[in-house]
Parts: sequence; C-alpha cells; structure tokens
Amino acid sequence: MGRGKPQRARKSAAETRVRCWGGDDDPRMTAYHDREWGRPLYDDRKIFEFLVLESMQAGLSWRTVLLKRENFRRAFRGFDPGKVARFTARDVRRLLADPGIIRNRQKILAAINNARRFLVVRKEFGSFSRYIWGFVGGKPVVRRLRSFSEMPARTSLSDLVSRDLKARGFRFVGSTIVYSHLQATGIVNDHLVHCFRYRELAGAAGGPRHPRRVPARRRQT
Repeated sequence: MGRGKPQRARKSAAETRVRCWGGDDDPRMTAYHDREWGRPLYDDRKIFEFLVLESMQAGLSWRTVLLKRENFRRAFRGFDPGKVARFTARDVRRLLADPGIIRNRQKILAAINNARRFLVVRKEFGSFSRYIWGFVGGKPVVRRLRSFSEMPARTSLSDLVSRDLKARGFRFVGSTIVYSHLQATGIVNDHLVHCFRYRELAGAAGGPRHPRRVPARRRQT
C-alpha cells in the first residue's frame, strides 16, 4: 500500500451543484428541484396536474403533496382534465376513501370543478397553455432573487391571474396558490441567482410563444 494521502470519494456533479433548495436527505425533493420546478411547461395535461397539486397543497407543505403525487396521478386518472371533468358523486366517494391522497372534500370538489372550467378555457383559447402564458406575453418572468427573504408569496401578476380564474369559475385559486403555480410551471423563474437551475433556465428558449396578453374577462359561474 502506498503512503500517499487517502483518496476522498469523488462527489457526483449532482452532489456538487449549488441549489436554492433541495439537496437534502429527500431525493424526491432534489429531483423535483433539478428537473421540474421552474421549467416552462406548455403541455395542458402537465399544467392541469400542477393546478390540482397546488390547490391540494393549500395549508400543507409541498413535500407532503409530492410524496403523494403518484397516488394522486392514479386517483385522478393521469391528470387528464377530460376524464376528471366527468367524475361523479361515486368518484368523490372513491377519492374520499383513498388513504393515498389528501382526503379533503372541498379540495376534491374543486379539482373536479376546475377540470370542467379548464376545458372551457381550452375551447375558448385553443389550449389552456395559450391562455395562461398569455398573461406574460409567452415569455417567462425572470427575477433576480438572492435570498428567500426576497421571494414574495404573491405578486400583481398572481393577483391578476387569480382574479381571472375566479371570474371563470375556478376554485382554490387564491393569489398565493396561483403564484406557486406560476413558479412551478416556469411562467415565473424564481430560482435564486446562485442556483445552477437559474443559469440553465434564465435565457432558455423553446416552446410555443403566445405573444398576445390575455385580458381579464369575467365569466358567469
């Protein structure tokens, strides 16, 4: 055996990355940070998935929801808004009896209602993606946050989107929930500037661009 200094185990690139959050003892939270949070989404089904999950999170931690994500996916038919929109009282009873998800009647009813409203918006705009991205002209809002103390719980943008969603009949879409949704789907990039994902996403192009800003329109509920 040589007398050289003992070799330290090399850390993987993932372990040495600087993150704004994640990287703790929960690999699911780290994977979510590294691969999903803040990545611009344009697929309607994925956008609906986050709309359901964010509304389910109200009053709870995101970790709690993330741990139940696959159970939600199964229970809500792969987050297909067309299928969820057809849920009946029997489905509500099924969901309330499912220990793998958050069994809150009002949140479950809101998810079904929102699926129906989602389809109405999609019919009007061609896609829900076109509608929601229209609030920012199709381009992500890139912020330069240096600490979580600078991160708001809501903004004028989330206030505007929340008001319009409520006017269209959506439920559990308060401004704080909506802001979390905008962050999760990449409409707002709130990774801190020292985070490797901020650099990856800040100037990222790709995805359809919807240049027309969506005006707030009141809908009868």
